[in-house]
Amino acid sequence: MSRIYNIYGNNAHEMTKKLLSAVNAISLVPSGGNVALKPNLVVAGHPDNGATTHSGVLSGCIEYFRENNVQDISIIEGSWVGDETMRAMKRAGYDVVCEKYGVKFYDLKHDRTRKVSTAIGNIDICERALDAGLLVNLPVLKGHCQTVITCALKNLKGCLPDKEKRRFHSLGLTKPIAALGAALKTGLIIVDSICGDLSFEEGGNPIHTNRMFAGTDPVMIDAYGCSLMGLDVVQYVKLAEQFGAGSTRFSPDDITDLNDPENAGSYPRPSGTVAGLTRNVHEDSACSACYASLVRALHVNSRGRSQSIYIGQGWRGKNIPDDALGVGACCSGARRNVRGCPPSAKDIAEKFVVS
Repeated sequence: MSRIYNIYGNNAHEMTKKLLSAVNAISLVPSGGNVALKPNLVVAGHPDNGATTHSGVLSGCIEYFRENNVQDISIIEGSWVGDETMRAMKRAGYDVVCEKYGVKFYDLKHDRTRKVSTAIGNIDICERALDAGLLVNLPVLKGHCQTVITCALKNLKGCLPDKEKRRFHSLGLTKPIAALGAALKTGLIIVDSICGDLSFEEGGNPIHTNRMFAGTDPVMIDAYGCSLMGLDVVQYVKLAEQFGAGSTRFSPDDITDLNDPENAGSYPRPSGTVAGLTRNVHEDSACSACYASLVRALHVNSRGRSQSIYIGQGWRGKNIPDDALGVGACCSGARRNVRGCPPSAKDIAEKFVVS
């Protein structure tokens, strides 16, 4: 059974290196093989906007593999149709990383492709992704207006030429994404969930969880991501499991925290969107990871928006009204409490009462 490793904080570079060490990522590189890093650069936007992978994730990967004597490292990506990959990589600060470490960036919009047989027929996939000794998938966990969620499996769409991306949309995305996930093998996934957008893959409503996580099974990673977003496992992830891309099954015993969720830090000043969702929330010194789970739960389940909710370390050991919901271990004194440190958005949403 695969494992998932969690780490909390806001230093993407150091968090990435610790995740790689925990996974023993160097053992996944074939002898003499190269490493290709595949971030999410869907649009030309700064990572703090919630759409693209932080540059510290890339620099952390590069330093880790260089320290373990891997010299052939590259960054590969192709932005969505209508945007320029090289403009996006500069906006995200990847040009600085490439210059500092002497690593090449390859725009997959200009890469050669090969036809690969999949569960839905042939798919044209970029050769640099197919020929990587170790393909490291570096997605952002965020919402998506068509597929509800995007994480490990959907991030592989950047390894396609634009014409194939268009065809995926014409086919409805669900089956093509699942088929691609089974055909293009990623040996390792490091998920940037520091501030993924709440609803849209292009960013604009970032939710600060100050969390990253890693694993080797893209289907399990996405199923776990669904739970963190407050969702049941979405259809394309279930279908990817049927196609042999991995397993949706995981339990708390399969999750390892590398540090305490309190390392996530307190939640930053809420945006207008967050303020609207949390108008009945009594927050006192809540960690980012816990508060973000609550925000996501309120986003997917409107029942909770009219209920009195308490969250944060400031409520530890204090009285909480009997009719209120206490979120997390710090509010365990509440008559109705969502267990966990932090609890998932799905667990919180299931505690909302029917009004």
